[in-house]
Amino acid sequence: MANMLTAIAKGLGTTLRVMFKPKVTLEYPEVKKPRSQRFRGRHELRIYENGLEMCVGCELCQVACPAHAITVIAAENDPNNPRSPGERYGYKYQVDLLRCIFCGYCEEACPTECLHLTQEFELAAFSREALVYQKEQLLARAPSHFKVPENVYPPYTGRKVLVAE
Repeated sequence: MANMLTAIAKGLGTTLRVMFKPKVTLEYPEVKKPRSQRFRGRHELRIYENGLEMCVGCELCQVACPAHAITVIAAENDPNNPRSPGERYGYKYQVDLLRCIFCGYCEEACPTECLHLTQEFELAAFSREALVYQKEQLLARAPSHFKVPENVYPPYTGRKVLVAE
């Protein structure tokens, strides 16, 4: 009987101690808890500041992915209307978030620093198909600070394309 009263008194003491501490409450949808710098969330394909895609369709991210969650199909770049500064571009780029383990190997394998794992972590959906992100969903909404490299095919000067004859 004495052990039970001691246990109840100890429990009430813990309750009273916690009850008068200031509450730490986040207004979740408006205020989000900051993530660590190394956090890996939703995938994003960056674009150059002039609007060209950084992805050159090399498929190294697809090869590096241990879960086989990335599918890249490259196509030849049209010199008159380029989509990326390389000879090829990622015609089809798909990330299956149901298979992805967010290891970051794809980000490390990318030679153009196109693929980036963002801080975004809200990835819930109501169907399996909604969690297979297509290229249009993955492209960055705002251009990055990256500039198109000087020695690329085809050569660029601003928005115009110079075609060698």
